[in-house]
Amino acid sequence: MAHEPAVPRLGSPTVRDVPSRLPSLTGARFIAAGMVFLFHSTFVYPFASPGAQKTTQVLFSQGGYTGVTFFFVLSGFVLAWAVRPGDTAPKFWRRRFFKIYPNHLLTFIAALILLVGFGKAASQGWQGLLNLLLLQSWHPDLFVRAAFNPVAWSLSCEALFYFAFPFINRLIDRIRPERLWFWTVLSALAVISIPSFALLLPSGQLFPQGFTSWELWFAYYLPPVQLLTFVFGIFLAKIVLSGRRVPLKLGGAVALAVGAYFVTPLFGVVYQFTAVMIVPLGLLIVAAATADVEGQRTFLGSKVMVWLGEVSFAFYMWHYLVIATGHQWLGAGENWSTPTAIAVMVLLFAVALLLSWATFTFIERPIMRRFATSRRKPAPAVATIVPAGDRTDRAA
Repeated sequence: MAHEPAVPRLGSPTVRDVPSRLPSLTGARFIAAGMVFLFHSTFVYPFASPGAQKTTQVLFSQGGYTGVTFFFVLSGFVLAWAVRPGDTAPKFWRRRFFKIYPNHLLTFIAALILLVGFGKAASQGWQGLLNLLLLQSWHPDLFVRAAFNPVAWSLSCEALFYFAFPFINRLIDRIRPERLWFWTVLSALAVISIPSFALLLPSGQLFPQGFTSWELWFAYYLPPVQLLTFVFGIFLAKIVLSGRRVPLKLGGAVALAVGAYFVTPLFGVVYQFTAVMIVPLGLLIVAAATADVEGQRTFLGSKVMVWLGEVSFAFYMWHYLVIATGHQWLGAGENWSTPTAIAVMVLLFAVALLLSWATFTFIERPIMRRFATSRRKPAPAVATIVPAGDRTDRAA
């Protein structure tokens, strides 16, 4: 009798009958991507007015760290949420590859063309291979991590997340529901403790912001360290799926996250990367998911925000190339008057959004529909005569 091949399975959610789509979380993705855009644009386009420059730095200096932290927690949450019975690790890895790599390859090629056009390709030779293979965040040199399309470093972390998820998810599924909050808090404390270990590292290059190159790499870029942030997101999904009580509604969670964002600069610089915002962002994600489960209508779940959320990955991958190229073409190294700087930022935002729409519509979505799942139908089971001495079970 034929048997199903021994393929690792991902497990299944703790409860059933939950919505497969979470529109509020989809919409929130674009806000996070927008924060990263503002973080990069205000530093590439310094305002001529000292007052305007200081104001934008106060408003958006934490935007990049907060946006990326949100994405990492959200990755763990939505992947744990989407697990269904019968799914296997190879199927999962296939879906994730075709979700992220085509966009990465497209923007990598665009970055290469731009580097050649600006005569800088020769200075970023071997770094390109690490970038193409999504290994750049494992390297301690910031120049390596920022080569070609700098924002692709986060995909280097995501690649580790995706590889580890089937194994981590199976371990977490063994935890009794009544113990989930304990392990969730423990995972949050692990993330919060990261800067304390980073501060023990040897001295490195000191950045103007007050942290060293080693501290930045360990506490923010290193994939195994950021894996803790991802695992925290998995635990949060299990909390909601198990029906545990959530301490905050969506409005309160938004208020907490906004408040934490503006008090983050009061903490040590290394703690500003992830540690301060990890819990507020986690509670925001849980509250938004709970609102969706309860059928509440939210601004984040509106049609416009959901559409923006769907193109947010492409937007994230394009935005820095658009900002940097626009700066080169419109006046490299110049300071801008406040109205001009705002107008340029709006223009580049629109260009990045247009590229994102085109990428999502003509590349990302078609590739996912065509390649993310196998179109081969399983062959019918047939009886197989196994010779004596070779009683290994076989799949038809």
